[in-house]
Amino acid sequence: MSLSVGIVGLPNVGKSTLFNALLKKQQAYVANFPFATIEPNIGVVPVPDERLGKLAEVTKKAESMSILPPEVPATVEFVDIAGLIAGASKGEGLGNKFLSHIRETSAICHVVRAFTDPDIIKQGVTDPVKDFEVVETELALADLQTLEKQPSFSEASKGKKDPNHPDLQRAKVTDKLREALSKGITAREVELTEEEEKIAKSLSLLTSKPILVVLNVDEGDLTKSKEIEKEYTEKLKLQPDQVVAICAKTEAELAELSDEDQKAYLKDLGIEKSGLERLIQNAFATLGLMTFLTAGEKEVRAWTIPVGSTALSASGEIHTDFMKKFIKADVVSFDDFITLGGWKGSHDAGKVRSEGKDYPMQDGDVVEFKIGS
Repeated sequence: MSLSVGIVGLPNVGKSTLFNALLKKQQAYVANFPFATIEPNIGVVPVPDERLGKLAEVTKKAESMSILPPEVPATVEFVDIAGLIAGASKGEGLGNKFLSHIRETSAICHVVRAFTDPDIIKQGVTDPVKDFEVVETELALADLQTLEKQPSFSEASKGKKDPNHPDLQRAKVTDKLREALSKGITAREVELTEEEEKIAKSLSLLTSKPILVVLNVDEGDLTKSKEIEKEYTEKLKLQPDQVVAICAKTEAELAELSDEDQKAYLKDLGIEKSGLERLIQNAFATLGLMTFLTAGEKEVRAWTIPVGSTALSASGEIHTDFMKKFIKADVVSFDDFITLGGWKGSHDAGKVRSEGKDYPMQDGDVVEFKIGS
């Protein structure tokens, strides 16, 4: 499934530096795995997943291969959205372009300035919280404009006797959202029923999208990134997975190094993972996604599915025809697959389960779908 995250931010917050570091990751990825042509303002980067290397080693041994099978990780698409200034919702600057591009993404990544560099001018930025609020306000104003174009319940009910008429149900939802936004409440915070959610989704509201916040900090602050993230999680009233402290300048430098040199650099800085790795993994968590795995001589691969997906819908990620011809799914946990040496060892130990189409997939399931002719 496609996952795209739009990177937004005010001038001079480090948005371009961060995106360029992501592009370096993309180039390294494409060098190993051929990809279709990618637009200059889009970076497709792999989701770090140590399980794939272990799957490859086990598969090589189990299948008596001379070389390791290729590893194909899940990916996240990052989109460099045109810069924003206050008044974007009214078309100021590149406002219209900004809003149209962000509407096409799955989630929004706010980059806010938390570093201290006297050589870089602050343009309209007072602190990370205000920085975030400026962008959120512009998105909310744009959403209000969208909702103002929708008829209210009183307007929609004229001449309609059926209280369950689709137009009236839609109007109820738009009224509910309009009222919330006018009070400074984002669309994502409004409690909706399952049916109301479907209606709200058709409106493509900007503030309904899941969000991430990147705090662009000084390199010296990286060792206390957890404390900084906790502080701003509370200030911004978000969940822990939604806030990541990153030094964009450091990420750009890391992107130029080999894997071994990156590890040495991170060790010198006193941190375990790069900020980009944590950002990519947090994007998965924020969007409620997980991966299942497939392993064979052709490749070992991570496939992206929403949490709660069934075996039937998961099979459709590999090929839509699989859903029509689905028979069953052979499933084994990742740990058992590795410990028992692959499919044969897992079968011999009785650890492979035959699951039907309604089986709720678990993160890290190693799966082989049985498909009819």
